[in-house]
Amino acid sequence: MSKPTDEWSKIRKQVPIFAALGDPTRIMLIQKLSDGSRESISALSEGSRITRQAITKHLNVLQKAGLVRAERDGREMLFQLSPGKIDDARKSLDGISRQWDVALAKLKRFVESDG
Repeated sequence: MSKPTDEWSKIRKQVPIFAALGDPTRIMLIQKLSDGSRESISALSEGSRITRQAITKHLNVLQKAGLVRAERDGREMLFQLSPGKIDDARKSLDGISRQWDVALAKLKRFVESDG
């Protein structure tokens, strides 16, 4: 069994990821990059009312959280999804889901018991 401080350490590492994912614009950017493509800021802002400057700020948040990476290609920066951090977030949510499943099963057994 892991120590409580180990668990808190893991949770603290997840906070920037979930904070970055807590914005609809950033979720939209993640969706646009989810096909594995490398996209410029121009391409990512296409069809959106959001300015390139705002897109850049959101991409910086995603990059700091480790959710996207950027590479320079000539004069452009190209952004690509870093799926490892998304997998980490998914694993955290899966763990929470399992805990809830166990708690709800216990509650169900208690409610359905005669005692």
